[in-house]
Amino acid sequence: MRSLFLTIPTIYSIKLSPQPQSPLRRFTLLQPPPCVSPFHFPFRSRFQFFHPPCASHFIHPASNSEAEDHLPHYLAEARAAFSQFLRRFGVSEEESVSIASSSPRYLKMLVDGVRELDDTSMWGYWSNEGLGDDFGFKEKVVLMATQKGDCGKVAFLESVGMNLSSAMNIARYLSGEMLPSLIYKVKYLKEVFFSGSGEGKLIGKSARRMMTHLSVPLDDDVQQTLSFFEKIEARRGGLDMLSSNEEFFCLLLESFPYLLLLSVESHVKPMVEFFEYIGVPKECMRRIFLLFPPIIFFNTEVLKSRITAFEEVGIEEMEIGKLLLKYPWIMSKCIQDSLKQVVSFFELEKVPNASITNAIRSWPLILGSSTSKLKLMVDRFGELGVRSKKLGQVIATSPQTLLRKPREFLQVVSYLEEIGFDRESVGTIIVRCPEISAASVEKTLKRKLEFLTGVGVSKTNLSRAIRKYPELLVSDPDRTLLPRIRYLRQRGFSEREIAFMVGRFSPLLGYSIEKVLKPKLDFLVNIMEKPIKEVVDYPRYFSYSLEKKITPRFCVLKGRDVEYSLKDMLGKNDEEFAVEFMSNKGTQNSSCSSPTEV
Repeated sequence: MRSLFLTIPTIYSIKLSPQPQSPLRRFTLLQPPPCVSPFHFPFRSRFQFFHPPCASHFIHPASNSEAEDHLPHYLAEARAAFSQFLRRFGVSEEESVSIASSSPRYLKMLVDGVRELDDTSMWGYWSNEGLGDDFGFKEKVVLMATQKGDCGKVAFLESVGMNLSSAMNIARYLSGEMLPSLIYKVKYLKEVFFSGSGEGKLIGKSARRMMTHLSVPLDDDVQQTLSFFEKIEARRGGLDMLSSNEEFFCLLLESFPYLLLLSVESHVKPMVEFFEYIGVPKECMRRIFLLFPPIIFFNTEVLKSRITAFEEVGIEEMEIGKLLLKYPWIMSKCIQDSLKQVVSFFELEKVPNASITNAIRSWPLILGSSTSKLKLMVDRFGELGVRSKKLGQVIATSPQTLLRKPREFLQVVSYLEEIGFDRESVGTIIVRCPEISAASVEKTLKRKLEFLTGVGVSKTNLSRAIRKYPELLVSDPDRTLLPRIRYLRQRGFSEREIAFMVGRFSPLLGYSIEKVLKPKLDFLVNIMEKPIKEVVDYPRYFSYSLEKKITPRFCVLKGRDVEYSLKDMLGKNDEEFAVEFMSNKGTQNSSCSSPTEV
């Protein structure tokens, strides 16, 4: 077998043969032809992506200047010739023109190659390949493009945004791929990965969150994904630009070049159809593919087997789509292994299975955390008396609290103790509103307390309000609390009266204006004909159903024609109310109208 490597010369001349059967050509290194680089090899390379140094580096500066003046003309001619060349491979005229116009570096490489052979008068070599001595510049460009051996694929990859070196590297994987098929494949993949806009920052935020809360041993797929994220984060805009820039599609192909070897018809489309079947909208699939690109290499049978692992813990197949959108890594092997460990860990902590399932369903990122890290937080909850069923209540409602750093959690506990709660009360508050344990002391808790004291809630009433309605500490003052206070002022309540009502019945500021406050105040004034200020003494009035309790009892009392307070009417259970107001026979006023259900 003939060796592909050159033999080491023993004299100052080298015999080079471009083909095993073609005649040998000889030139001496002691007397090279004028302007010829000693590194130039005038033969057709067996290695399609090897490119010798350009001879223009060795010629006279004046010649360079003159050639550069004609470069735009050369490039225009080369563009037209290369466009014609691409049509040989079944590419449409429109696509061939687009590729030729969008691959300037590849074209310049062809032009430089032609000019090099022109300058060195080496085109005579090509005449032995069956060509005449008088073929023109366009023919030379086509000949040079043919010699490259990539069949237009490098130029096409450059046209979609790759730099030339990356395009040449990826083209190595595509020797058996036809150019029209490659064009179709790239268009389809771009549609799958990058269709739509406006979600890039959200996807970038998800990527950072997934990386932050990852502490399990990694498999190759997740490791590759992290490397991909690191490349993107190093670019301008970083992960916030994910899915919104073609540059990142090129990075995707560089990181996962085998994407271009997948069959669209037999692999990618069935994958898309499978995701649609399990509840992933087509316009949202890019979120999954961008956050976990290796998933596109899985076949549907692998996906089904990994879905089974979640079905075993109570999550149905049709819920997997939502789970995938929240955390695409659930299909990786390392997260599949973590699923078993996390479930076993919570079972040992005697957390109800339903709570475990709800936690995974609500916040699957906990599967990226090692059980040793989860145990640190579970132990902190245990110190507050939050164990087994109570712990289940916390993780089912707010599983993200398990991903907090213990130091941050203890800061919240210490602050609640500072404002007057003992540890048992802190545990009770957190069970009722787990979001508090994940809140920032400076940005959330202190701000809410300052707001409540600012509207007149006394320190005595403040502790009682938080104990009864801890959600006050995580309610948004601007979007939730202030609008309700403004509405109550518009209805005639003073700041002092509002503060008094909040102190006695803290959920007041959590009620909807349109669905609760307005209809119940209107009923009080217009139907019951009572002064609006009567609710100051009994703000719990807002907690009762207008249709099921307030209206029926009002109708009874109206029929009896008795005097009553709101507390008399609503503060008693059904038995007590019946004994006091319905023991004597009487005729109930049938004209009492029912309001709209609240």
